[in-house]
Parts: sequence; structure tokens; C-alpha cells
Amino acid sequence: MLLARMFNALDRLRAPRPVSAHCDLPCGVYDPAQARVEAESIKAIMEKFNASDDPYFRDRATLIKEQRAEECNHHLDVLWYQYFQPAHLEKYPQLHELFWSTKKLTSQAKRANDVAIADQLLAKINEIADIFWETKKA
Repeated sequence: MLLARMFNALDRLRAPRPVSAHCDLPCGVYDPAQARVEAESIKAIMEKFNASDDPYFRDRATLIKEQRAEECNHHLDVLWYQYFQPAHLEKYPQLHELFWSTKKLTSQAKRANDVAIADQLLAKINEIADIFWETKKA
């Protein structure tokens, strides 16, 4: 309690400095592999779901698949909102459509257990990865 009051007093004495960053903690570590791993997990879960008749297993698989789809969406958001900049859009005008369609596939993956959807999702993430690595070379 005393320590908290001390820190509050120090905060009032020190004026905040303006900072500029594209995220809360600008670590600069970005990689579409994070989204790809989640998409590969989604595909594997779909395959296991379709191979099982156990209703309890299928319930758990559905829950975990939905969580993996949320994580995949999150990693796509990080790339889209934090890594890609206006200069990238000038060079790769298809990025808007590519991210939009990829994120739509993550939503479809949450609702279905069709491995073809997971394959499409992986293909789109690979397209994003190709562009990502081209921008890293520049």
C-alpha cells in the first residue's frame, strides 16, 4: 500500500513524455509463421474431429479449434495493423483483399470442420508470408 502511494506520487512529479510506436511495445518481431502454425493446428484438429465418433472428443476438438482460429486471427491482425505500412500497400495493392479473405476463412474454420477450408486458409497465409518476406528484403 505504501509502495503504491509512493509510485503514484512519483508519477505526479514526472511529466509524461510523448512517444511514437505502432504498438504497445515496439519489439519489431513479426512473422506470419505464427498464423500458419495456428492454421496447421486448425487443419489437424478438423482431421481428428472427422475421424472420431466420440462426442466428448468432438466437443473438445471444436472448442480448441475455435481458440486456434481466434489466435490465427490475432496473429493476422498484428501483421495487418502493426507491420504492414502504407508503402507496402502501394507496392502490394492486393493486401486489403488478401487479409480480408484470409480473415473470412478463419471465421469459416470456426463454424465448420471442412479440411478444404483449412487448406484455403493455409494457402492465403502463405500468400501473405510471401509478401511479408519480400518486404523484409527491401
